[in-house]
Amino acid sequence: MAADIPTTEPAELRAGDTWKWMRTLPDWPASSWTLKYRFKNAAGGFEITATADSDNYSIEVPAATTADYAAGDYAWIAWVEGGSSEKYTVGVGNAKVLPDYRAGLATVALDDRSHARKMLEAIEAWLESRNPAVAMYEIAGRRMSYIPIAELIKLRNRYQAEVANEDALEKLSEGLGSGRTIQFRL
Repeated sequence: MAADIPTTEPAELRAGDTWKWMRTLPDWPASSWTLKYRFKNAAGGFEITATADSDNYSIEVPAATTADYAAGDYAWIAWVEGGSSEKYTVGVGNAKVLPDYRAGLATVALDDRSHARKMLEAIEAWLESRNPAVAMYEIAGRRMSYIPIAELIKLRNRYQAEVANEDALEKLSEGLGSGRTIQFRL
């Protein structure tokens, strides 16, 4: 059974998978225009050119090509080109490229936790292992100062809230309740 091909740009794509979607742009039919996408982030980017499917656009990127795309959050722009160097923006958005777990050896570690989860774990480990009586020390003229416990606890609370939001969003995307209670009166 073949999967339904989306008619809008996906919000999440996995590197190493075949990417497919369709676009219909009645004002810019594929018989006369070319649709292109450019994905960019701080680390780099890539470009995709759609093919004509009657007057619609078919976007298909082979798995061998997407395997080279770096995981991360990207901003994208879609535009059509045609005529004598005419260009029109037809869409902008954001997409997350998920890592390809099939890349490399199965035994190679991959930490794809969010920044908030990494920071929360690091702060909690630091709080558990640190002697709160030592705020600063000096050895051979080199001085080391620690972040005060009160500030670390504020940071921990902030990252706990971010992780809770991530968990709630994941539950909602899976069709489950967020786990949060909404109260109201009649």
